[in-house]
Amino acid sequence: MTLCAVTRPRPVLCLIEHEHRDRALADAITRGRFSFAGESRDLGLEPDWLHSALPADEEWRIDWVKFYYGLDLADAFRATGDRRYLDAWERLVASFIVQVPPDHDPSDVTARRILNWLYAWQRLPECGETVAQALVESLREQALHVRETLTPERNHRTLELYALLLTSLALPGLVPGLRELATHELHANLLADFGPDGVHRERSTHYHMIALRSFVGARENCRRFGVALPATFDERLSRACDFALHMRRPDGTIPALSDSDTGDYGELLDLAARLLERPELAQPPSGHASFIDGGYFVQRAGSLYLILDCGPLGDGGHGHYDALSIEAWAGDTPLVLDPGRFTYAEGEPNLRHWFRGTAAHNTVTVDGRDQTPYARSRSSLPSARAQFLGRDTRDGLDVLYGEVRSPVYEAVHRRRVILVDGAYWLIEDVLRGERRHRYDLRFHLAPRHVSCTLHVKGARGLALEDGWISSRYGERRRAPVVSAVTVGEHARFVTLLAPDTRVLELEGDVARVGKDTIVLGERVTRR
Repeated sequence: MTLCAVTRPRPVLCLIEHEHRDRALADAITRGRFSFAGESRDLGLEPDWLHSALPADEEWRIDWVKFYYGLDLADAFRATGDRRYLDAWERLVASFIVQVPPDHDPSDVTARRILNWLYAWQRLPECGETVAQALVESLREQALHVRETLTPERNHRTLELYALLLTSLALPGLVPGLRELATHELHANLLADFGPDGVHRERSTHYHMIALRSFVGARENCRRFGVALPATFDERLSRACDFALHMRRPDGTIPALSDSDTGDYGELLDLAARLLERPELAQPPSGHASFIDGGYFVQRAGSLYLILDCGPLGDGGHGHYDALSIEAWAGDTPLVLDPGRFTYAEGEPNLRHWFRGTAAHNTVTVDGRDQTPYARSRSSLPSARAQFLGRDTRDGLDVLYGEVRSPVYEAVHRRRVILVDGAYWLIEDVLRGERRHRYDLRFHLAPRHVSCTLHVKGARGLALEDGWISSRYGERRRAPVVSAVTVGEHARFVTLLAPDTRVLELEGDVARVGKDTIVLGERVTRR
């Protein structure tokens, strides 16, 4: 088969198509205006791909050259028939091919661009023959670059292999042996990256779902094209879906734990339910769940939901210093939230550090220090060690026990999280050190107005600080942080967390969060 004979791809399933129907974004692209993480640049439809002045955050350029906006252009063209959208895509792709060598970008960035070009192109069969032939040749060269520089392990390798698989299905014969390599190595990566309990080895909820999406997509595309996969593929895939199901918040989104954005992956689980013949994956989750190897534990009763992080930092550089942190919801209302990731860029102030640090999580800091020494990616120094100590469910109670030991300080933190009668939580934090420390129990509240009670015993008093919540990379909203502090060799906090403004018989300070105010003891703060 000659390259010029393959000028249209066979259609493959695109699992992100529904996320790219932004007409305003497509219109901006037709004017050569590109935006990411709150920053925009006017770069034209035939940009200088290698030398344009771009924002300082390297993620901006990475997103730009992955061509996600091509899907929005394709959707706009299919909906309107307006050739502006098709012309914009053709000019952008053609100029990129002319200017940028196929091996210029890392293999994971190249792989994402390959996928997005295939996804857009299959919806734009009106693409001109000259551009189509240039696309075929460029995709072949980029696929060869990815094949020759595959990342050794983890989620980047998964993404790269998935791009090679879809290339082999959409453009058969383009690179001989590509399909066999991709299917074999994807299976091996599935077994290596998702543990026996189904949790991805990076322990990031976001990257768990990104990797899972590639494997579910591989399973469905192989089914459509009659490509056989080993029987053990479905077994491990099913376990990965279990965690994806049980970690979901009551509103259907995922918690933003360890370099994560939030998002709703309901459509992905619906597809998995059909593929694996497991209809429960398409239903709202119920009941408690334990993922001991991954270190995540879920309490769920009625409308109440809580997830506890009590596991290892995770492979790679996405782990946050958040051992024993929780996130809790009552129905669609967030009570305390994990703030998310916001950015990978460092600057002044270093918000990468803030969002990754222990103080940005719903746990206890010791002397204001992180549980693990800070690094932009993964520290080469020893990490904090979290140990799950057990679960006890009986007599209307569900109790989770955990402990964390830090290489930074000698104090040991133990936490019990008790769900009482499916109505409220009691959280006990015991810290024991060999010298005096400043212990700061912290709870991050939602940016929007909610009603809940935090009733703390064991603190000298409560204070309110400014914090942030980020549900998407590059975006953040101000949100209050409740801080409960005490000083001594040892400390014991007991916290009542309730989904309304009730106050039970518990001595200590009360943070009552109402529609317009936060009450700290007798002090009222307007929101």
